[in-house]
Amino acid sequence: MERVSKHEYYLDIAETVSERSTCLRRRFGAIIVKNDVIVSTGYNGAPRGRKNCCDLGTCYRDKLGIPRGERYELCRSVHAEANAIIAAPRDQMIGSTLYMCCTDPKTGAVLGGTNSCMMCKRQILNAGIATVIIRDEVGSHRIIDTREWIENDDSLSGATGY
Repeated sequence: MERVSKHEYYLDIAETVSERSTCLRRRFGAIIVKNDVIVSTGYNGAPRGRKNCCDLGTCYRDKLGIPRGERYELCRSVHAEANAIIAAPRDQMIGSTLYMCCTDPKTGAVLGGTNSCMMCKRQILNAGIATVIIRDEVGSHRIIDTREWIENDDSLSGATGY
């Protein structure tokens, strides 16, 4: 019997969490894990009490033709990483791993090549999360040591998007 690896196990869970997303563009799921215990989960969607884009049937950023990775202040959603951080106790995030998966809301297919936006990177760093693992496709993922985000500070480049 061949067992699924720990990374694939947690990425499968992050992919399932993405199915709760209310975004019409991309569904993200994130889980924070420390010492093989799931500390919290999060998906992208409107703040509690506000209407979700899927309920409104429209995405304001799509209406304006805004490319992904830009003008997040116009987005109704709180990102998956931020929601997972909000739900986790600080002491359980220090040295933890955040697993993330992005899926297409229409097909459910995994969308590879994604990354955390600049704001989520800052929140991940401040939360003390040590590693981010992102699914690119089933069986393939990237492992990011968050110290790389400190050493290679993309907020100084002037580039937008992810």
